Amino acid sequence: MKKFISLFLVFIFLFSLMACNDTSTTNDPDQTTTAQTTTQTTAQTTDNNGGNSSTGQGKIKIGATGPLTGPAAIYGVTVNNSVKLAIDQINAIAMNEGELGMKLDFLMVDDVHDATKIPNAFSQLMQAGMQISLGTVTSRPGLEFKSLSDQYNVFFLTPSATADEIVEFSNGYQMCFSDSNQGTAAAKYFNENCADKKIGIFYKADLEYSVGITNEFKAALSDSLKANIIEASFTGYTSSFYSQIDALKDCDIVFMPVYYTEASYFMSQANLVDNSITAYYGCDGFDGIDLIDGFNINYIPQEICRFSQVDINVTEGAAKDFVDAYVTAYGEAPNEFGAAAYDSVWAIYEALKVAKSKGADISPTTSASDMCEILKGVFSDDSFVFHGITGKPEADGRSNISWNSDGTVSKEAVKVIIKEKTVG
Repeated sequence: MKKFISLFLVFIFLFSLMACNDTSTTNDPDQTTTAQTTTQTTAQTTDNNGGNSSTGQGKIKIGATGPLTGPAAIYGVTVNNSVKLAIDQINAIAMNEGELGMKLDFLMVDDVHDATKIPNAFSQLMQAGMQISLGTVTSRPGLEFKSLSDQYNVFFLTPSATADEIVEFSNGYQMCFSDSNQGTAAAKYFNENCADKKIGIFYKADLEYSVGITNEFKAALSDSLKANIIEASFTGYTSSFYSQIDALKDCDIVFMPVYYTEASYFMSQANLVDNSITAYYGCDGFDGIDLIDGFNINYIPQEICRFSQVDINVTEGAAKDFVDAYVTAYGEAPNEFGAAAYDSVWAIYEALKVAKSKGADISPTTSASDMCEILKGVFSDDSFVFHGITGKPEADGRSNISWNSDGTVSKEAVKVIIKEKTVG
């Protein structure tokens, strides 16, 4: 009897192992393919027709992680969709062995915006043959991803992980502005457009994001603007900003490198005080301020705007072409994460073309480490300028994008008006 029970338990154990290795797939390119493994990760991969592919044979393999499920899924899904759109366009060019002479394939693994998922996700990408990466969609997982990518010497160009530390190692690059570099981009606009204005800064003194942007902003301001600047800060969690409003009420413009909740409190309370403020300027923390429950942005008389890498509501140029193509493919407008992801893929494609034209050995069998050295050589070259849809467009509708020696992006910010100044 004991022998029989032992054999029966062995049988059950083996059966359970086979069940754990079973996978389910879908042919719908808008749906995730869930791998029923012990790590419970979700991934999507695209072939040249936009459908799911399990092999990607004969193609250069690009990998990334992002939140395809969970509360941050809006960002991961948009990035995934935008990458697929770019790859579909690139692969259409390569149908007859185009300029690069080969096609691209993409795999995104779901990290649920959870850094603890990254080791398994990174392993899955490497096992799938990842040669190049877009890193992570969000910053928190990106801090874990960067170390693994450095260990295995995998090149990545993240579209949207903004933390300054993301590009700590030489294999990492950003298409998005880093947190602190948003301050530099904002200062450039102020220097060129606000020379005769009195500037105030409202920031959170115990938040690295806010302090970093503030310091870079002040460092890059012209001497004339810097001489008359007024600062007002706060710490902790508070909803009363009357003392800060009193300090800044005589300013023409208030720069607010904070998140939208605190900004909305400040604006609402400033309405109750006589002030000379004509405009509020924010950074990516202002994204969504017009959608806050209980905050009617139209009650704020000042202009409200933010500095961004792209205006999704643009009416012309290459960015408009991208938005139109995205809406046609997916039935809704993208966010700026998607635009940066689209640019990231095209930038990698252009860099590969440059490298190949100079004799680099690039193929679907090139190792990730060799590919990393090839791409680092292009992206670190001052002569490499990518013309994309993010950044302030030139006359031809495209922007000029290059990279600094530390992996951060160099491009001009776009002023996005969230609400016009109320007349009268």
